[in-house]
Amino acid sequence: MLPDVLQDLWSQHENLIWVFALVSIGTLVISAFLVPYLIIILPADFYAEGDSRHVFQNRPLLRAVFLLVKNALGALLFAAGVLMLFLPGQGILTILAGLALLNFPGKRKLEMRFLHLPKVLGSINWLRTRAGRQPLSF
Repeated sequence: MLPDVLQDLWSQHENLIWVFALVSIGTLVISAFLVPYLIIILPADFYAEGDSRHVFQNRPLLRAVFLLVKNALGALLFAAGVLMLFLPGQGILTILAGLALLNFPGKRKLEMRFLHLPKVLGSINWLRTRAGRQPLSF
C-alpha cells in the first residue's frame, strides 16, 4: 500500500503520471532501435584524423543556420536529460545525445577517450560487423 502522500499525488495527477510513464517507455523503445541504427550507418572513417567533412562547407549562411539549429537541439536535449534524471525518462542517454550534438571546446578529445575504451569500441565494432559494416577507423 502507498503512503497517504503518494496516494494523494497519484489520485490528483494520475493522467499526468501515465503520460510520463508512456513517454518514458516510448523513449526507451525508440532509443533501443535508434542508437544501434545510427552506429551502423555511421561511415567507418567518421572519426578519422584530418577528416575535414563539414556540412554546407561552401554555403556559410546555411552552415551557420545548421549549426545554430543543431546546437539549440543539443542544448534542449541536454536540459531535458538533466530533468529526466529526476523525472521518468532516459536521462543519461538523453544527456549523451545532447552532448553529441553540441559543439564545445575539447569535444573531439572527449569523444576519442570514450571511443577508445576497449569495451565501448568492441561493442560498437561488434554491432557494425554483425550488420556487415567495416569497423570504425581512427
